[in-house]
Amino acid sequence: MKLPTIIQPLELINLKSDEFVLFDASAGSKARYDESHLAGALYVDLNTDLANIGDFAVGGRHPLPTVEQFAQVLGKFGVDENTHVIIYDDKNGSNAAARFWWMLRAVGHYKVQVINGGYQAAVKAGFPIDSLKPKAESAKPYSINSWQLPMVALDEVEIASKTGNQTIIDVRDANRYAGLTEPIDLIAGHIPGAINFPFTQSLDENGTFYNPKVLKKVLEMGLENVDLANTIVHCGSGVTACHLLLAMDYAGLEIPKLYVGSWSEWSRNNKNMVLAK
Repeated sequence: MKLPTIIQPLELINLKSDEFVLFDASAGSKARYDESHLAGALYVDLNTDLANIGDFAVGGRHPLPTVEQFAQVLGKFGVDENTHVIIYDDKNGSNAAARFWWMLRAVGHYKVQVINGGYQAAVKAGFPIDSLKPKAESAKPYSINSWQLPMVALDEVEIASKTGNQTIIDVRDANRYAGLTEPIDLIAGHIPGAINFPFTQSLDENGTFYNPKVLKKVLEMGLENVDLANTIVHCGSGVTACHLLLAMDYAGLEIPKLYVGSWSEWSRNNKNMVLAK
């Protein structure tokens, strides 16, 4: 059963705690989780649970784990095919919460939602917080055969960059795209031919997703004449790109291809780059 991609904080409050499993996916915020998190939330770690980090030049900073590794992670947290998973992070759902959502959808798990506005919005709505660390009810490894959502590798992105046979979308902020700043990777710039659509354009002034009807208009206006079935989405390391994929799904649009390696892989492989002038 496919649930709405986004769940509103008040909807979450009205659910019974035994009806879902709640995850805190705030990347790099384990200390904050240990101090305070939404009551009942388990902590899922971007670096160890949602990625298989190795050589950044091969897969970028946050390459996907194997499906076997991800199956073990889900089993560790007690997630099976019938589990209703609800995820949040402390960046409006635009960071690792979106990545975890995409990964679950990519293995065929449709009972998954992201909290609109993330941790801050849930707290503001009155969802209780605590510092207790709930114990996950372990289950057998989730039955997974393959990643089912479309992805591309470095060579396909290079062909698209050279020929224009696919649209390449870069969701990083405009300054990173323009090569004016680069807070994480070694080189500032963007993939030749890529267009910039910062993921924040999916959010209103309060940091929450527009309603699906408005969001669809925002996306269609910003990505006019883009064939989503023939589109590649990337960011710095395949995490915030998932925010745009989530937004597209919430708006009722097709989910494009994800380039997981993103700029962190591309910029480490001596590929053509557009740098700041």
